[in-house]
Amino acid sequence: MSAVTAPKAKAAAKNGVGRVRDLLRPLNLHWAGVGLLALVNMYLIAQMIFLWHASSNYSADAMTQQRKELRLAGAAAEPLRGLDAKLATATEEADRFSRDRLPARDSEVVAELGELTKKAGVRLVGATYVPAPVLAGSTGELTELRIDARLAGDYRPLVLLLNSLERDKMFFVIDGVTLNGQQSGTVNLRLRLTTYLRGGAAAEPAAAETAAAGPATGGQGQ
Repeated sequence: MSAVTAPKAKAAAKNGVGRVRDLLRPLNLHWAGVGLLALVNMYLIAQMIFLWHASSNYSADAMTQQRKELRLAGAAAEPLRGLDAKLATATEEADRFSRDRLPARDSEVVAELGELTKKAGVRLVGATYVPAPVLAGSTGELTELRIDARLAGDYRPLVLLLNSLERDKMFFVIDGVTLNGQQSGTVNLRLRLTTYLRGGAAAEPAAAETAAAGPATGGQGQ
């Protein structure tokens, strides 16, 4: 029994070695390599497609965000466009306003107030003028001149005076109007005004002239 089995075992072992040798032939190894390379290529292609798709989505989102930021930046920069020209125009207008509507001395204010009251038919009983520097030491230095005037007259002429002050070429700001009483048809009115003088030092010597100019306008300074 053992004598018969031994040749069969040897034959089976020989056949197994033969099959292994057949599998390890160069042609078979070549086809195996081709198959493995194809699998690797398929994996790489799948990875490339995935990365390209992800990159496309990221690029689209990034472009949308960039466009949004660009629109916001353009909107923020819009007020600054032509700023040099706007600044030059504003400076020219400010200089013209100062030159045409702001007096250089407080004596001019006293004279103008007296002229307006005279035209309106109102009596200027008295007035005080209090100067205060504004933006001292700068190129835009001004002197604020606060006026506290006491007026007497009929109601209609007083209203005309207020209208004339608002429309006058010389710049006046009406800060307050107080009715102090009425006697025999005459209304007594207290009027508080503000105007500005060009420059600071040029207006200081005018303080003495204010008191001297008071009686000439129909009233007395306090």
